[in-house]
Parts: sequence; structure tokens; C-alpha cells
Amino acid sequence: LPMAFRDVNARRHIGLQQLSSLASTGRTFLGPMKSHKFIVDESTNQSTLICSAVRLIESLDLTSAAGQLLNETIQAQNKEFKTGMSTLLFLVEAWSNAVVECLQQNVPVPAIVSVMSEGLNSCCERVQCLQIPIHDVKKELCSGRVRPKAFESKTGQVGRDGLTNPWSSLCFQRDISATEEAIPINSCSHQGDDCNFNKCLVSPLAGFGSVASLVKAAGDKSSSALSGSGVTASSCITRRLTHSRHFSTLGKSRFPGQQGNFQGYLSGPSADPCGCCGLGHLAMALSHGNQTSVKLLQSIAAYQQERAECSGSSLINIAEIVTCCVLGLPESYSCVSPGFVTLVSPEQATVIRHFADKPLRILLVDGDLTEQYRHLGFNRPRNVRTILEHPNPQGGRAGDAWLSRMSDILMSFEVNLVLVKGSVCENFLERCLASRILVIGCVARDVLCAFGAATGARAVTYLSQLNASSVGSGAWAELWKAGDGRAVDLGELVPARIGAGGIALLTAVLATALPSKAQLLEDQFWTMLYRLHHALKDGKVFPGGGAVELLCLSHIQALAEQPERPGSDKAVRELPGPWLAEYRSIVLQALASGWKRYLSVVLCNTARAGSELEAGAAVDHLLQKAAAYGSPSAYILEEFRRGGVLRGVSDPFPDQVIDLKVCDNIAAKTEAWRRALDLVLLVLQTDAEIITGPRRNQLLNSPVSSEFMFL
Repeated sequence: LPMAFRDVNARRHIGLQQLSSLASTGRTFLGPMKSHKFIVDESTNQSTLICSAVRLIESLDLTSAAGQLLNETIQAQNKEFKTGMSTLLFLVEAWSNAVVECLQQNVPVPAIVSVMSEGLNSCCERVQCLQIPIHDVKKELCSGRVRPKAFESKTGQVGRDGLTNPWSSLCFQRDISATEEAIPINSCSHQGDDCNFNKCLVSPLAGFGSVASLVKAAGDKSSSALSGSGVTASSCITRRLTHSRHFSTLGKSRFPGQQGNFQGYLSGPSADPCGCCGLGHLAMALSHGNQTSVKLLQSIAAYQQERAECSGSSLINIAEIVTCCVLGLPESYSCVSPGFVTLVSPEQATVIRHFADKPLRILLVDGDLTEQYRHLGFNRPRNVRTILEHPNPQGGRAGDAWLSRMSDILMSFEVNLVLVKGSVCENFLERCLASRILVIGCVARDVLCAFGAATGARAVTYLSQLNASSVGSGAWAELWKAGDGRAVDLGELVPARIGAGGIALLTAVLATALPSKAQLLEDQFWTMLYRLHHALKDGKVFPGGGAVELLCLSHIQALAEQPERPGSDKAVRELPGPWLAEYRSIVLQALASGWKRYLSVVLCNTARAGSELEAGAAVDHLLQKAAAYGSPSAYILEEFRRGGVLRGVSDPFPDQVIDLKVCDNIAAKTEAWRRALDLVLLVLQTDAEIITGPRRNQLLNSPVSSEFMFL
């Protein structure tokens, strides 16, 4: 087999250089002030806006072996945690460069692998002391108060809040008014389950520190009404809400099961004094500056916590949450709606208008609704997704006999609404519309399960399997209404809302006037949701804003100065003593350089340092302060409780006075570290690149042919 062979050259390891080059493109994703990037498809001249490592890696040319390994590592982190990819990407770059520097100093590969691996393991053990239980975080955050920006440090110097307060770095958020955004919960639950949505809806935070007000039904007399002059709330921060359109009375819905008349009410004495239902401030601490997602999550958390009192669960149930991007509306229209919100065609919207005030009989189809569809079997292989089973997924050539037979089946069981997991035959869709049967395709499996539980419907694979017990009842459909109570018609696609009595499903409606921003908003929402989910699952969080990385840096530097080994790895133990002592410090300093560059780049990205050199000097000063304190971990926790860890760094926006803490997920962060180092060390231990196939002939005539040996 003809092939080309290339030595990676240990002194300037090509694979590590490729890793560093690819990973460096995501450097600006670190910190709360992330820089967005445009990805332009030259073949279609279409562009999209991204702000995540996952979307970036998907858009890069990853033809190299190192690039493909990087993509697999990022995708694995995203699949498991949905967060931590930017940290992973940056540390891949930082540690790749650090390892190349070790190679240039003739440090043997076994020493690099062993010492770096044990150094990271030691870091992961050391930072366990920084874990903060969730209930302590809630009390700490809910008891925080606005205080003057300047403070007296232990050394008597006056400093300002550091990286643990990312909102203080966001200049565009300084002027958000307190009246601006209680979230438009444009709809409410339909009666039918014990955990009524009307009991506890959260109006998300206005601006930074104002609290979420509990919204209750107009007829609920257990709470006192908001006065016309506004609201004074929370032991945390006092804000005044006035002239908010979201506290005005909405038009009463014609649907009998729908809550139509909303008024704002404060909760009774037994409610959370901060109005955040216990998770509001935690969501803010995990948001890293993403205010839009905070508001949506507070509404979701309030509703699910109310239901959790009945089920006994304290976790955010991600299976009960879906998203819908609505293009053409301002982002202020983003909200959380009970039920399933999706985009339909104008013809389908006409059928939905005909359904007004009518209970619907619903059918669930777990597959495609086409003549050619065949079930793959119940033992489906993992990690396999069928994109197209036939060249024509719309089934445009479906026979008239099949169309007539399927239509007759639906009408014989008086089905009004069909939710289909896969694609739907175009001709069949048109025939159903003519019969005033609403068919929605590409519906997630979790949505089907939610409607099955609420309506009693049982999913079928083929319509020929349909029987009376498969059809559910009690569903309803209407056009989705914005926060001011008006239905929204955007021309080509119309948002519609489908629900059922007692359904647990919630839809985060993400509105934007920019089509290229839709994917960005959806990614940010899911990242935020999974951060909160993992925090509740772990039961603990790390102090954020560079706190954990600062302790890692301090710990590794202390190990590098010690004469003994960081661990008892056999490969290291068998090395000659003088040889090990010579290179151990070099490798540990290389590992520490990754943490230092991480902190320095975050400072630069938040405009708190003019250059990495200046930021590095600031980090060195903080390390000296931590060492002088006696216990770096105690110093970091104390500074975190006071509102900031990286203090003494210049604040580009000194007028900001809001002080909010930042937290990070434990498992997601430490796993990102491990994956980054594992990838770098894996590539480090490769010594050759062998290329086969057609590309071998291309390389033969390319300018880099001198680097290859052709076999």
C-alpha cells in the first residue's frame, strides 16, 4: 500500500504545534466578556455567530490527526457536561506550548508524562478543600449586600473586585434600568395537576441585583397586590419596579383552561425572602454574566421546584425542558411558556385558529410518517443516528392508496393532532391540513413522552398500529402570544403553543431579531441550564472567577520548589535521582504556566490588564499575598466571601457597585483539566504520522514533500 511517512520531530513536535494552533483560536472565549466570532461558509456565503468552543471546532478544518483528536475531546466534554469546553480548549493550547518548551530543553518524554500527570492529580486533590455545599452557597449569596466598590485589604491597600465579579466588567450592563425586565411569562398552566403552575411563577431579575418577584394569579387572595408605585423587595438589594408592562393585566384567554388575567403579587411571609425560590442567586452565580439565561432559568426553577415538592426531587429535570427560537422579535420577548412551543406554517396556523376552545384528540408517532419508513428494531445501536434513510425524505412520491388509507385511519379515530418524532410526507401533510388535522414533525422524544403522560396517548411506530387506547385526549393548541398578550405572526413561520392539562413540559422561547444569533442564544441557554443541573447533582460548587486556578498555580509552584517528588509514580521512581531532580522542577513549572496563562488571559479579556505581561505581574503579586496569608486556600475562600479573589487588579469600570459572586461546576471543571492534559500527553507520545490513500499523491507534489518519506 503506497503511503507517506513523517517523523513528528520531538524538538518541535508537529502534533503539539497543530494542537496549539487550533486551540489558540478559542482564546477569546475565556472569561465573562467573551468575544464572538463570525463563521462564514464560502460555498453558500452564509454566516453564523458563535461564542463557544464546540461551534468553533465544528467550523474549523480538522483534517489533521491532532485536529480530529481535539474535536473528539471537545465533543466528549460537551456530551457529558455541556460546559467547560472553553477551559479545555485553552489549556490544550497552554500545555501544548509548555510541553514543547520542555522538549526544547531536552526533557525526556517519560518524565514529562509522569510528572505532569501526577502534578495534575495533586492539584485535583488540593482543590477539594475549596468545595462549597449548595445550601451554604445559597445562604452566602442570598445574604450578600451591595457595598462600596473600594475596600481595605489585609495589607491596608485599597483594591477593587476582581474576576469573581464578572458583571462588574460588563459596561453595557451598567445602565440597565430596574424597570426593564421582569420576564414576560406569556402563558400559564392548564389546570389538572396538584402542582399548579399558578402557585409559583418567577419574574426574573431586573438588571443585576433586583430580585425575582413571585407572580400569582389575579384571583389569589393569599398575597398582597403590588402597589401602583412599584415594589420594594429583598434583603439583598432594594429596587423599585414601576411602569412594567409585565405587571399589567393581560387579555383574558378564550380557552377555558388557560389563566388569562395576570397581576403581579408579592409572595406571602413564608416565601423565599429573596424571591428567588432558592435557586435564583445560584443561577446568577453560575451564569458567568449571561443575564438572559438567568431570567429564563429562574422561571424554570420556580415551576420545577413547585412540582418537586410533590415528587420529592430537588434536581432540575432537563427532560421536561425544550427550546424554540423565534426570529424577528427583540430579545426582551424571550420567556418561558408551559407546554410545547414550535414554529408552524401559515396553513397550519389556520388549522390552529380553528381549534380555538376545543379539546383535541392526540396521536404520537415514534418514527417517520412516510410510506417508505421502516422501523430499525428495538435494539438500536448506540451512537448511531440515521440522517436520511431514503433519498427523498419528504416522501413526495407517496402513492394515493397509502395517503387515502392513512387519512382514513386518522379520521376514523377522530384524531385532531399528530406529533411525529421524524419527518412527515409532504403530500400526507397537505391532505391532513385539508381535513383540519394538525401534524407536527421533528418532535423530540422527551416531548412525546411528556404528552403521553399528560394525555394517556401511547406512541405508535406506524399508523396501521393505531387503536382506541393509543389516542390521548385533553390536548389543546393555540397561537403563541408575546408578553403583551398579542399573537405573533412572523409571516413564513408562526409560533404555536401546544399543551395538555397537567403537562410538565416547559419551552424556553428564545427571541432574536438576528437569525445568525439564534444558535448562539440556544447554546448559551443550554450551557447555563446544565451548569445549574450539575451543581444541584453534585451538591457542591467551586468558587469561580479564577479562585480554583489560583490555588492550583500556588500549589504547583510550591511543589516545584520542594526537593521531593509530587507522587510515587513507578516510572518516575525508577529514574536516577539527580536526573529526576534536574527535570522535575522544569516540568512542574511548565504545568504551572498553563494556570498562569489562564488567569492572565482572563484578566486581559476582561480589560483588567493591558497585556499578558501586566496580567502575569498582577497574578504574581496575588500569589505573594496568598503565601503571606499562611494558607493559600484559606486566603482564597476568605477573599471569595468578601466578593473577589483576584484583588488589586485595576477595574476598567470603577462606577460599578454591584457585587455578585461567581461559581463553577466541580466535575465539569476538573474533567476539562484532565481531558486537556490527557490529549496533550497523548499527542506528545506519538512519534510519526503515516498517511495513506489519495492524499499521499497530493503530498508528493506539494511544497512540504521534503518532510515526508514516501514508501
